[in-house]
Amino acid sequence: MPGKYKLIYFSVRGRGEATRMLLADQGQEWTEDVVTGEIWQKGDLKKTCLFGQLPKFQDGDFVLYQSNAILRHLARNHGLYGQDEREATLLDMVNDGVEDLRIKYARLIYQNYDAGKAEYIEALPAQLRPFENLLAQNDGGKGFIVGKKISFVDYNLLDVLQLHLVLAPNCLASFPLLAAYVQRLNARPLLKAYLESEGRKQRPINGNGKQ
Repeated sequence: MPGKYKLIYFSVRGRGEATRMLLADQGQEWTEDVVTGEIWQKGDLKKTCLFGQLPKFQDGDFVLYQSNAILRHLARNHGLYGQDEREATLLDMVNDGVEDLRIKYARLIYQNYDAGKAEYIEALPAQLRPFENLLAQNDGGKGFIVGKKISFVDYNLLDVLQLHLVLAPNCLASFPLLAAYVQRLNARPLLKAYLESEGRKQRPINGNGKQ
């Protein structure tokens, strides 16, 4: 029902974008409360957040924090958590790998961008190789990261790959399955419409202007 989902987050892609892409691609409506730096610095909102962090997500009167928990909740609600327990466990494993890469990316962006960018890009193939291997093991890389249906991890991985394609546009040149995977997911009609929307285009990738 309209208005059921609400995302409370900053006006950046950050840790909110995989959720936005999942909702858009699943044809769900959601609203957003955009938190400015000024509001956050005042501290009142931060004190109400369970871990002192955003995003915050509301599913009706059910309130959630932690971006990966939000993705998993939506996955359970919308059939995006694999076909059985084994697939669900594999999805958890792959999502942990995506999270590891996201943390490394955020550390570069917010702590060591100028000094560390070249070294980070040099080391990136070793970070991307596991995902190429996973695709190769699943129907020859023609579909999704695990199983025969899209999952919450596909949205999370797609977001992280999009971030790295901005950072290092040629980073998938030696990973043909990942490159095709990004193009294939980007072309899904509802997701494509979202990715090409003005709201998405105007939203900064990160909070400090570095990308």
